[in-house]
Amino acid sequence: MRQYLCKTDEVPNNGALQVKIDGREPVAVFNLDGTFHITDDTCTHAEASLSEGEIEDGIIECPFHAGCFNIATGQAVDPPATVPLRTYSVTIENGAVYADIAD
Repeated sequence: MRQYLCKTDEVPNNGALQVKIDGREPVAVFNLDGTFHITDDTCTHAEASLSEGEIEDGIIECPFHAGCFNIATGQAVDPPATVPLRTYSVTIENGAVYADIAD
């Protein structure tokens, strides 16, 4: 199901924005130099918001235990994170960010 998430200008360059969606866990919208990616916002290792983590070279570091994930693929790239993040297809239309999110 295509879901409106936010306006593109709400997500800082090389930053992230947590978006809460009724009936499911929040997602993180990432803006990597104008390329947008969407993942689940909750770290797969611990209950931390990844949108509050540090981003460097396309990698998000969890603010709790420093586990890292590749933002584009969701792959866990640094322990203690081992389980990948779920990623979502992104559509940008008229300055808005949409994702294909199944229930």
